[in-house]
Amino acid sequence: MSQKIYCTASFKPKPGREEALFRALQALEPNAHREDACLLYTVTRRIDNPFAQGDSYPIVFHEIWANREAFEAHCQRREIREFFATHLEDPDGHIADANVCVYTDEPVDYDAPQL
Repeated sequence: MSQKIYCTASFKPKPGREEALFRALQALEPNAHREDACLLYTVTRRIDNPFAQGDSYPIVFHEIWANREAFEAHCQRREIREFFATHLEDPDGHIADANVCVYTDEPVDYDAPQL
């Protein structure tokens, strides 16, 4: 049974704040990479491409965590809580809207071996 958690966090910056938001998110990467259960933690920005014309927020964080507990512990770190307080909850922050979702790679009816 897979215990991995996949998180996609999409951000809509306030007008004129895209670069500042991208840099603020990049600043979170080094400490997250130090967490033992962090398998992937990368902020990206949308680029134009004729083969991918979907609609989304321009900045997306891609995360993979070894398990749910590790992801939830990461979310409770002071640095992460302060980031959201400063940039999303504070009216002067860089974020107009955010959409954070977690996923599993297991099918609903997967017959996982019982260990």
